[in-house]
Formats: sequence, structure tokens, C-alpha cells
Amino acid sequence: MRTLESWKDKALFTPGPLTTSPSVKQAMLHDMGSRDAAFIETIRTIRAALLNLAGVSGNAYTAVLLQGSGTFGLEAVVNTAVTGGKLLVGVNGAYGRRMVKIAEMAGIPVSTVEVPENEALREDDFAQALAADPAITHVSICHCETTSGVLNPVQAIGHTVYGLSRVFIVDAMSSFGAVPFNQEECHIDYLISSANKCIEGVPGFCFVVARLESLLACEGRSRSLCLDLVDQYRGLEGNGQFRFTPPTHALLAFRQALRELEAEGGPKARGERYRANQTILVEGMRALGFEEYLAPALQSGIITSFLCPEDPKFDFETFYSLLSAEGKVIYPGKVGNADCFRIGTIGRLFASDIRDLLSAIWRIKTEMGFRAGTERARGETHE
Repeated sequence: MRTLESWKDKALFTPGPLTTSPSVKQAMLHDMGSRDAAFIETIRTIRAALLNLAGVSGNAYTAVLLQGSGTFGLEAVVNTAVTGGKLLVGVNGAYGRRMVKIAEMAGIPVSTVEVPENEALREDDFAQALAADPAITHVSICHCETTSGVLNPVQAIGHTVYGLSRVFIVDAMSSFGAVPFNQEECHIDYLISSANKCIEGVPGFCFVVARLESLLACEGRSRSLCLDLVDQYRGLEGNGQFRFTPPTHALLAFRQALRELEAEGGPKARGERYRANQTILVEGMRALGFEEYLAPALQSGIITSFLCPEDPKFDFETFYSLLSAEGKVIYPGKVGNADCFRIGTIGRLFASDIRDLLSAIWRIKTEMGFRAGTERARGETHE
């Protein structure tokens, strides 16, 4: 029987779930009652730590934990906060489009500001859209659009939204914990993220860091019982408990993940590790002939989309399977206007892991016999 120390899972070069540390895994090896005083203290500690990471205080903001993936958090915010109003969504990828779908299914009027998937959202577009439509009450963007890896200008857009007196919702799923920013300075009313992203916990719950004034104004408005953020907040504040069965093991793992984030030096240091991983990855992939989808100035350190080689000998499913057999898991593409695959550089990964991946890609490229690169006009330069 393998011990925890000898256990070696496949390395996940994905945007989540991620490779986690042995100590985060070990934290889950405990059964704990949801009403246990030690578990209630765990929840309190996590909520306080999330406020600290967002750069805000408990006097004006609160952290609400909710069972489910990050999309549950997005849907909870939309169903609780956007009532009797209209939502404007910035779209430059699949996750912006997902927010539109959430609003449409809830019967909420929604409009969009859209740019191509290889471009960042622009604050001027939001200023124009908001000036043109006074019915818009809420604005939503995805900070790091993991469709491509593009990082959107959250602070600039936040200033625009605040200046025009709208409520600002930010999907920070793939950025929170590794891209430092201050929620109050960005004028974010609702920030949504997930346990299994840059904080390097395991799947099981999401969280919303909300401006209290905005949140409490929504009391009694939710279209959902389970996704009622105000009721969930009231429960956490009242007795420290979830209203329904909490993901106890995931929360214990997250508490340990938060300790490890602090020990690493916080979001700035973690983001620097991720960025270093991404730099090694891109330099190595270029040396092998692969091309990135995004211009370097737009690229986050979270996940990178690469154009699939046009050589008929390249087949992504075969490429993926051979890499997986070597213990390395990447992601298929999600870009609508190009044939891509994606490689994440977050989670418990270091420079040596990226170099191991590059070595495996070189071997598999040689085995498959394809020539990397494309003939596409990309409209940008790496110089």
C-alpha cells in the first residue's frame, strides 16, 4: 500500500481542478461534524482569510461560502443580486457567454459588450454602453478569461462602472489568490471564486466576497432557495454554519491551502511562480515550433492557449492520450475562432514540472512525427 509521501498522481496542467500539495490532501483525512466547534472555527478562519486576500475589512464586506463549483457562485450572485434590473456582460470567451446564459435562464434582461477572444475588454466600451442604456443596473466581467488566458482590466472597468453608479460583479475564478488586486479599489461589489483554483484547494465549494451594503439590499429577492446568498450569509453569521450539508473535507483542505499560500508569500509570490512557469512553458513551446493564440501583452500567467499544428499527422486526442500516459494532463481548446489546446501553469507546479512536460511533448511530437506551427496570419508579433 502506498503511503501519502509516495503517492504520485498525474500532474494537472489545467485551470482546475489542480495539482495539490500532499499536506492539502492530508488535511482531508479527518471526519468532522458540521456542528462541531472546531469546524465552525474553521469556517470563521476561512471567511476572515478571504477578506484579507481581497484587501477588504469585515466592516464593509463579507465572505459567503457556498456548496458547489464556481458556476454555482456565479448563478447565486445573479439570482440574488440582479432583480428588477438589467445585466451588462463583458464577453471575450466562453465564461462571459456562460454568464449571459445564466441571466437568460433566470429571465433577467441582459446585453453584452463583446470583443474577439484574442482581445481584452475595453473600459471605453462599457462607458458607452452604460451611457446609452440607463436600464442597466449591474455589470459583469470575467477577470481572467480561461478560454484563452487573457487578463481583462478589472480596475479600469471597475472605475467606469462605479463612476456611472452601477453594481460591479467580477468572476475572479482563475485569478483570485495569484493576481493581486484590491477589491475596494476596483469597486467590486461581488467577487466570485472557487476553492480549487489559485488558492490550490480541492473542488467542493465556491465563495463570494460581497460588499455588505449591496448584499443586504437583496434580502428576500433570490429566485432560488439553495443559491440565496443573503440567507447563506445570515446562517453563517448566526451560528457559523452552512444552511445545508457543508463539504467538510474540502473546507479542511482549503484551510491548509490558505496556510500554504501565506507561507509562500501571498498572491504576489504565488503569481510570480505561476508567471515564471508560464515563461518557461512559452519559451519551450516556441522552441518546439508551437505558437500561442494570444499576443504576449494580453497573456496571463494562468493558462496559455496554443494553436494546434496544421500538419495532418497531428491529432489532439492522440497527443492528449500520450501525454496522459506519461502522467501529464493538459486541456482541450475552448476558443471559438481557432483550433487550440490549453496548458495551465497554476497549482502545485514548479519550473521542474514545466520542463518535464516540455520533454514529454518533445518525445511525443517525435513519436507522432508532426511538424508544429501554422500558416495562419495571426496579426501580432512576439517582438
